Amino acid sequence: MPVTLNRPAAVIFDMDGLLLDSERVALDSFARAAAELHLPWRREVGLSMVGLNSRESDRRVQLAFGGDYPVDLLRERFGLLYGAAIERGEIPVKPFAHELLQGLQERRIPRAVATSTQRDRAVAKLTRAGLLPYFTALACGDEVARSKPAPDIFLLAAERLGAGPAQCLVLEDSNAGVRGAVAAGMHAVMVPDLLEPDEEVLRLKVQRADSLKDVLDALPT
Repeated sequence: MPVTLNRPAAVIFDMDGLLLDSERVALDSFARAAAELHLPWRREVGLSMVGLNSRESDRRVQLAFGGDYPVDLLRERFGLLYGAAIERGEIPVKPFAHELLQGLQERRIPRAVATSTQRDRAVAKLTRAGLLPYFTALACGDEVARSKPAPDIFLLAAERLGAGPAQCLVLEDSNAGVRGAVAAGMHAVMVPDLLEPDEEVLRLKVQRADSLKDVLDALPT
């Protein structure tokens, strides 16, 4: 079904899996880090971390493998591997990301990123991708107490844009992100990446787009 949109006061974007095709690189980096450290790992654990900040992600790891799992060592090695992938330019921009952001800019609709990634890494990734200049505000995972699906990061992004939550459109690829956006009182559109809508998101009856092109095509003039 085509996406239908009213003109929003502002648009809030997730970053990983939505603007950047980075989740696959992150999953590979976690798997490589675990292998190098001779630690157990399962892909489904990595998938359960999609959309969450590092604190909640690390909690998921220890729930899966036990409280004595050396998650700090895993996180450190992951950071080195993933950081190197960013520096090598191995994270592609999602199709139609530039075109959608340009369309919003031409319509003078303010834009923010609300990402579970910590600020320094988010800035590095957006800069490397050539996307940072499109945004007037960032809200990052190390700037809020509660991770998605809590609404905190979306409310912070809206505050930094000077927009009321009910007038904001959120574009998200993760179930946790969609739930957080709805909890913030915002209109959400899910653009799935690695994960399909779960049962809770399906009950919320949010719109689904197959790609950012669908959102671009639905933008009011």
